[in-house]
Amino acid sequence: MSMERVPVTIEGYKKLEEELHRLKAEERPRIIQAISEARAHGDLSENAEYHAAKEAQGMNEARVAELEDKVSRADIIDTSKLSGTTVKFGATVTLVDEDTEEKVKYKIVGDTEASVKDGKISISSPIARALIGKSKGDSAEVVTPKGARSYEVLKVEWK
Repeated sequence: MSMERVPVTIEGYKKLEEELHRLKAEERPRIIQAISEARAHGDLSENAEYHAAKEAQGMNEARVAELEDKVSRADIIDTSKLSGTTVKFGATVTLVDEDTEEKVKYKIVGDTEASVKDGKISISSPIARALIGKSKGDSAEVVTPKGARSYEVLKVEWK
């Protein structure tokens, strides 16, 4: 695994830590108990509960390892201390699609916390990369799977 630092907001880091804690403190003991109960049923070769519990254990441990890696490489950025007029990590940007006049608002966050339905886009997404360094009034050309789109920056905020 690479040791490249990964930018993450304070909120995003807390969510990673909460999920990691839940997997270790709740899921791990529950799965161990399920394996123990299934083992008590006897022959393991045809014991579906045992195999399902072992598979769940493997998936849980893989997720724990993934989260531990992300937490260890997190570069926590307090977006409330950021400011400026140009778009960068942590900015909340209000845009208007220059073709459809549709307004959208996105917060630029780390890869691990991106969620379009929550209005959070990854710093490495095509739209965020096109917006970095832009200011209010600037246009950004974004190549999307649906073709090129042009957005005008209406507002850059820090929340």
